[in-house]
Amino acid sequence: MIDPVRPIQLSDIEAARPNVERTALRTPLVRLDLGADGPEIYLKLENLQPTNAYKIRGASNAVAQLTDEERARGVWTISAGNAGQGVAYAARAAGIPCSVVAIETAPQTKLDRMRALGATIVPVSYEEAWQAAEAHAFEGLDGTFIHPFDNHNFIAGHGTMGLEIVEQLPDVKTIVAAIGGGGLITGVGSAVKAVRPDVKVFGAEPETASPYAYSLEQGAPSKFPDWQASFVDGAGGKSVTQRMWQRMQPIVDGTITVSLDQTSAAMRLIAEKTRTIAEGAGGLALAAALTGQAGDGPIVCVVSGGNIDLVKFAELVT
Repeated sequence: MIDPVRPIQLSDIEAARPNVERTALRTPLVRLDLGADGPEIYLKLENLQPTNAYKIRGASNAVAQLTDEERARGVWTISAGNAGQGVAYAARAAGIPCSVVAIETAPQTKLDRMRALGATIVPVSYEEAWQAAEAHAFEGLDGTFIHPFDNHNFIAGHGTMGLEIVEQLPDVKTIVAAIGGGGLITGVGSAVKAVRPDVKVFGAEPETASPYAYSLEQGAPSKFPDWQASFVDGAGGKSVTQRMWQRMQPIVDGTITVSLDQTSAAMRLIAEKTRTIAEGAGGLALAAALTGQAGDGPIVCVVSGGNIDLVKFAELVT
């Protein structure tokens, strides 16, 4: 039985904070120096988390709130890499076995890291993984399922990032975050809108896979036509689920679509200015902000992760 969708309350996010702080970092917010004529942009460097991605926040909260019976069954999730690492990390810290239904085209570095964290990998196609995500079930796995984006406690954990942003930059006007399944922007947006309802929250998607932008055009959650796989493997799904559409609609002010070239250019800029690595999904928010569609700022761009094969990263930024 899948729990009904309900709003992420500020109290849920505040309750998640001690669970998240035991495992995840309060990541830095750094000003991106674009010169006197550039927009005022700050980067929330979630690529510096212990698993190099924000998903550790939601995973830490979700695992912390399991009952003894649920812990005894072990946990499993579905992932292209970052959610799997987050859940595996939190499960290992709690002494709980973990399995990951992993998209077989995920970067090898992500698969290797999940295994190193003790996860049992079940490789599947992208289509099979998406079907399991929509069904909240996968044949052969009977542990406690922690959904990689459609899970109340998981999303509340991500909300802790939103509270940090407002504390670190009280005069923020706009926040931009990548949209994959929708959990990141729902968590951050729920937190920010609760304490600063005037702040705009925009999504960022690659033009090869922008189902939220397409769904907005259609006026309903829709499957994106002509979906293409790319190096932006941590965002840009094939469709928006009905449940995540319900979650995002009240708090997301719009989404910005960018090209793959704009995304790789943003990854390079992050590396040049902060000396940190952003994966494709991690570069999306900055790419979106640099289009000018998010305004002049202060803008916070969530650098959601940095898990990418180094050879591929070098190829993209040189």
